[in-house]
Amino acid sequence: MLARREWVRFFRQRNRVTAAIVQPLLFWLLFGTGLRGSFEGAGGQDFLQFFLPGTVALIVLFTAIFATISVIEDRREGFMQAVLVAPVGRWPVLLGKVIGGGAIAWAQAAFFLALVYAFGTAPLTLSVLPLMLLLAVMALAMCGMGMIVAWPMDSTQGFHAIMMLGLMPMWLLSGAFFPVPAATSEASLNWGQTALSWVMRANPLTYGLAEMRHLLYPSVDFAAQGFAPGSTINWTVSVLFMVAMLAIAWYLMRGSKKADLVV
Repeated sequence: MLARREWVRFFRQRNRVTAAIVQPLLFWLLFGTGLRGSFEGAGGQDFLQFFLPGTVALIVLFTAIFATISVIEDRREGFMQAVLVAPVGRWPVLLGKVIGGGAIAWAQAAFFLALVYAFGTAPLTLSVLPLMLLLAVMALAMCGMGMIVAWPMDSTQGFHAIMMLGLMPMWLLSGAFFPVPAATSEASLNWGQTALSWVMRANPLTYGLAEMRHLLYPSVDFAAQGFAPGSTINWTVSVLFMVAMLAIAWYLMRGSKKADLVV
């Protein structure tokens, strides 16, 4: 019922659809077109193709922000207090919020990818099936992270500030906007590039985007031009990241009694 409630609220707030789809689409078209001639990726990719997985990830991030902010609003309206006194525990409450928000994020990202395939920006292959599964994992992980921030918060302004301060650098340092720096036989990295490379490699979102590139363009050899972890590593990191975010969110909801009384 909580997941269904998220869907009802989503369709009643059409500005959320506009913000989550149109803004990343504009970013993709503007940056992709403007930097198209000054960038060449693996397999002769232009920036419009390279930036595509980052755009999909941005859709998931925006939807996670809008979905989990409803926790603060529900607490202010008294709805969350009524849910918490029900004899069901905290785990079903967390699942309802995360599955509802994650399903919305997945649907919006899938709709965007359908447009991408329709216009031929990426080849349509059987890899679309694991790609849809990967999007579900990323959506649940992002909503879990949103719940970690939203649960102890009592201010929507503070929530937005923290989420943008954390999520936007996480997105930028995931290889969405520029490749992960990597040393080659022709050039080595300076200390700044080395530090940036290790920060990006420590970012769990990097591996989700790397796998998304493999699935969108299966014929391109991304390992030929830099950091490109294998599918096993990408899936392992992405799933562990999702499990960790849900576990931490459940721990906070289960142990933070003070947050129950925040109004």
